[in-house]
Amino acid sequence: MIRNDLRNIAIIAHVDHGKTTLVDEMLKQGGVFRENQAVAERVMDSNDIERERGITILAKNTAVQYGDVKINIIDTPGHADFGGEVERVLSMVDGVILLVDAAEGPMPQTRFVLTKALEMGHKIIIVVNKIDRPDARLDEIADEVQLLLLDLDADEEQLESPILYCSGRSGTASLDKDVEGTDLTPLFKTILDYIPAPEGDPEGPLQMLVSSIDYNDYVGRIAIGRIARGTAKVGQAVTVVNDNHPDKRLNAKIVSLAQVQGLAQVNTETAKAGDIVILSGIADITIGDTVCDPEAPEALPFTHISEPTIEMTFAVNDSPFAGQEGKFVTSRQLRERLFKELLRDVSLRVTETDSTDAFSVAGRGEMHLSILIENMRREGYELSVSTPRVLYKTINGKLHEPLERLVVDVPEECVGTVMEKMGTRKGELQSMQPQGSRTRMEFLIPSRGLFGYKSEFLTNTRGEGLMSSVFETYVPYKGDIPRRSTGSLICHESGEAVTYGLYNAQERGTLFIGAGVQVYEGMVIGVSPKAEDLVVNVCKRKHLTNTRASGSDDALRLVPPRIMSLEDCLEFLADDELLEVTPKSLRIRKRILSNQTRAKIRGKKA
Repeated sequence: MIRNDLRNIAIIAHVDHGKTTLVDEMLKQGGVFRENQAVAERVMDSNDIERERGITILAKNTAVQYGDVKINIIDTPGHADFGGEVERVLSMVDGVILLVDAAEGPMPQTRFVLTKALEMGHKIIIVVNKIDRPDARLDEIADEVQLLLLDLDADEEQLESPILYCSGRSGTASLDKDVEGTDLTPLFKTILDYIPAPEGDPEGPLQMLVSSIDYNDYVGRIAIGRIARGTAKVGQAVTVVNDNHPDKRLNAKIVSLAQVQGLAQVNTETAKAGDIVILSGIADITIGDTVCDPEAPEALPFTHISEPTIEMTFAVNDSPFAGQEGKFVTSRQLRERLFKELLRDVSLRVTETDSTDAFSVAGRGEMHLSILIENMRREGYELSVSTPRVLYKTINGKLHEPLERLVVDVPEECVGTVMEKMGTRKGELQSMQPQGSRTRMEFLIPSRGLFGYKSEFLTNTRGEGLMSSVFETYVPYKGDIPRRSTGSLICHESGEAVTYGLYNAQERGTLFIGAGVQVYEGMVIGVSPKAEDLVVNVCKRKHLTNTRASGSDDALRLVPPRIMSLEDCLEFLADDELLEVTPKSLRIRKRILSNQTRAKIRGKKA
């Protein structure tokens, strides 16, 4: 049976190409909001961190009604680190809208998400977005997308995909690049004409693949997926099986059933083949499970999720300030929180270590793990994390490391500096393309080479450079890459930082703290331009005397400290340093806090 009253689509694109903004307009023109309703921008980015950073982190479902047809839309993340979110939701849809920026064109993540969609045989609608940009290159962008499809071995039908020209912000779409649209009607019509309607036998035994998991303290785990066959009903007895774990078999009952309409979840008594549903009542259900009729327990295959490439150690905070600011500080609480995250995030790996106080957490990239750390600190957790390190593989007896495809867009005058930095980090230039006063370069670079490079890149390009990367493959180990050319300024003793001590210390480098901040021995309080670490005493006070001298008693002027964000701290970390994360503070510290002990170890190595 074909459901002509339904379409299931996902919107995929590189980061910041306008997916969420386009979904906003689709919701408005699909009649989800009242005419006089105040609607926030990027309404699908409901998470606090998503709103602050202007990026999508979690894939989310919404639905609009166009005529007699309900269109289920899944808004996906664009950042490479959250590719796992894209991979798992593609199994719920029959086609995708590939969004491409009218000026930037296809970028690394465009290639990644398009590869996944082509592998699953999905129909593709190409949307060139932001056509109102002054630097838009409409003719060239369409050709670049076609070349990308050829490069990825798309079939003949996929090569003939329709192309629309959109302005997500204005809410217009047109099939002709020379004709400005008035609304999104051409896009809605193309979805109905080109994306196939879902098929499935509503009379057959129930079969539903779980593509996403949510959690609620009141009802426990909530499974989200698409019904492939049969009909689901509230109170129905079901069996849960898994294609990758043949021994798994759970018997349960559907307690509640809901579908998304607009931005709201609407409870329903029944749902049939083709519907994307949200159900609760199954305690140990996970992503990749199949909910079946007990009489026909047949598991559906789940998409292979790409492996993580970067790992960090999350441990209990053992600094002198431990337990002062956090609500959850024990290893048991840390363990529970990390394993709870595995329920929602399919591309994360958490493993126990030799120590009961530390866990190895592997993810897709630094941002992937930093978002997890940020969420944990906002929830009241206190922990310490190590420097990020890549996950190596041994293939045919040789050590291999992950390789990234990096695209940088820089002003012409910065090309030489960026090329030089890429050379020291083992980056290999693949292509170079001038675009007006700017140049786009593509490199293949080991993942290790990108650690700590973002802030340096922004400095080298005076804040005008754009960079994005995506995992490419594993290659033989490329040798040593210097992680950091600067040293740390380390606190000499515990106490309170005072103006006099800071004034003397700022001559040695750039400080991270100001006066009145509590510090401890071994805490990193700044960066030294020299390669070696320096111990400074910021608690040192001026000795008082009864003599006055002209000039010496003038007010001391301090340079404003450099405020470090979570990503800045992770980039800065050296191998012998840890980052202490609490709900209120971020402190970089040495693993061995005692200055004397570190000096002895250094002396022995020398």
